[in-house]
Amino acid sequence: MNSQQFVAALEAYVQDAATDATISVLQSPPGRRPPQARRERSAWYNGLSAQDQAQVRSVVAEATATTLFGMLAVLDGARVVDDEKGRFELFHTGRERTLLNPNGIDLHDLLRRADDETG
Repeated sequence: MNSQQFVAALEAYVQDAATDATISVLQSPPGRRPPQARRERSAWYNGLSAQDQAQVRSVVAEATATTLFGMLAVLDGARVVDDEKGRFELFHTGRERTLLNPNGIDLHDLLRRADDETG
């Protein structure tokens, strides 16, 4: 797996999955007795028009994309989360051991480019 494949996998299996899961919970909260707040959000969401539900989905998708972008920016060192200003190194270990965020490759930029290409 290389850096681009990793970012594409995160988009599909983290970002898109989080959006889908959030909308699914809004549509039908899981469990025998979901918390009251979750039931209220579901009633609100289900009472929206299809156009408004699409807008909510769009906002959720943007929030998950922003979260993933921020996490990748931390891994790249573009956002600092510690006073030591250390460096995170992310490896994929399979048949080979591959550094996914070497100097010169910013994962958050790969994500942004992919988002720009898909609209």
